[in-house]
Amino acid sequence: MKKWSSLALAVTLGAVLTLSGCGGDNNNNAGTEATGSNAAATAAPESSPEAAAQQDTLILGRGGDSASLDPAIVTDGESLKIGHQVFDSLLEYKPGTSEVQASLADSWEVSADGLTYTFKLHPGVKFHDGTDFNAEAVVFNFTRWSDPASEFKFEGDSFDYYDSMFGPEGSRVIKEVKAVDATTVQFTLNQPQAPFLQNIAMTSFGIASPAAIKEKKENFKNEPVGTGPYVFKEWKRNDSITLDRNPNYWKEGLPKLNKIIVRSIPDNSARFNALQNGEIDLMEDLSPDDLSTLEGNTGLQKIERPPFNVSYLGFNFKQKPFDNVKVRQALNYAVNKQAIIDAFFSGQATAAVNPMPPSLWGYNDAVKDYEYDLDKAKALLAEAGYPEGLPDPVTLYAMPVSRPYMPDGKKVAEAIQADWEKIGVKTVIESPEWATYLDDTKAGEKDDIYMLGWTGDNGDPDNFLYTLLDKDAIPGNNRSFYVNEELHTLLINAQKETDQAKRSGLYKQAQEIIKADAPWIPLVHTTPLLAAKANLKGYVPGPTGTEYYSEIYFEQ
Repeated sequence: MKKWSSLALAVTLGAVLTLSGCGGDNNNNAGTEATGSNAAATAAPESSPEAAAQQDTLILGRGGDSASLDPAIVTDGESLKIGHQVFDSLLEYKPGTSEVQASLADSWEVSADGLTYTFKLHPGVKFHDGTDFNAEAVVFNFTRWSDPASEFKFEGDSFDYYDSMFGPEGSRVIKEVKAVDATTVQFTLNQPQAPFLQNIAMTSFGIASPAAIKEKKENFKNEPVGTGPYVFKEWKRNDSITLDRNPNYWKEGLPKLNKIIVRSIPDNSARFNALQNGEIDLMEDLSPDDLSTLEGNTGLQKIERPPFNVSYLGFNFKQKPFDNVKVRQALNYAVNKQAIIDAFFSGQATAAVNPMPPSLWGYNDAVKDYEYDLDKAKALLAEAGYPEGLPDPVTLYAMPVSRPYMPDGKKVAEAIQADWEKIGVKTVIESPEWATYLDDTKAGEKDDIYMLGWTGDNGDPDNFLYTLLDKDAIPGNNRSFYVNEELHTLLINAQKETDQAKRSGLYKQAQEIIKADAPWIPLVHTTPLLAAKANLKGYVPGPTGTEYYSEIYFEQ
């Protein structure tokens, strides 16, 4: 065994490059309609008269509601943002980066063959329900996620992230997880996995209370219990989620605020107005159109999230004629990305060529984009057997909520609709409620083409290419139902390879295959904008789209 810290630096060197690195926005369950509250007590900390005058509640405005509050069964960013406050993982990312550091695990070692990881756990940690966090709790959680016959996999649960990160049933990366003693847990792998530590640090693998899961069963997704800085209090569907300070949090001095209220305000302008009126303290996904107003308001501040995302249109291979590569290529040529950027992003975006951002190591800048060329698009449609365009209207799913990579999905869809009509492709735009949208695109029965996006989870190319476009990612993340065996072999080999230069070469080959196959139309990479009151301090936006709110405070 050798100490992992030095090896971890080598593995994550490229991952941190330019602040590379939640959660994407492919889903899972919508949950139930009930609201709930955790039985754990959440007493406010004692404070001096001076501290009492300090603002102790953060109200955050975001574009959409969570789909579920169990981070293990979701892949959408809105759910994972809440999970990040309620749960801790074995490892976490250093603020503002995707470099891993200790969390519930104080230290770790890796065997010379890369098949055994041994984690020493932080002692004395309690779950919000007062039960002990220990090695057996870690084993319980990983067994729940990996065992399809687990009695704690409830109706509707789908552990898509586990399958995407650690392989589906029949080809699991993790062979065994065992408790060596109360504060030591050991993972044995079937094969080396270069991004293993990056994966372990993800919010999806936050450790939940076994006792709470056994007690609450299906309702755990509505009343989560972890070890995190905030304790779940209440969920009012499509309105707000309230979190209270964890008075027994194992990180001394945190969190700094007593309460977090996360409000769902779908309309960008309404959300910005709420900030200007003092109804909220922090907002996500500022519309680029409001940037100049923000910069002219001395009572507010602009916050930029490190750019690490992609928005895209995905073709549904289950629906004809989108199983025809020439049709897919034709529609790529018929999207005027620069016009979309100029009209809707106010300089806060660049045209996407590949399914991963250019700031990430392994990016293939030799791949050239499908330029906007309607004549080429028409010629390809003719070659595909459609000289007059497609005979039937295409169902285009446009996102109903603003996302960091897409401020207004409906307007962008309308611009694309106008472009495609020029080549004889008529579209019907549909934009159902967000949870329904995610369910529909996961099933692939109603949409021909869908709009989604992804913010990298962990700073590794694997999290874009394998997670979103490998055949094993079906159906949770690969909503195109795209299968390419050559690509699959490359991506699996890249996971096993520990030499980053060789891995980079494999990922560059993969991007060439994806460009030729055109399962997507990559649209843009954005620099997501947030806005806050000028006196809000301690907020460090992460490239992955999720960050702890535990360090936030208000300056008097």
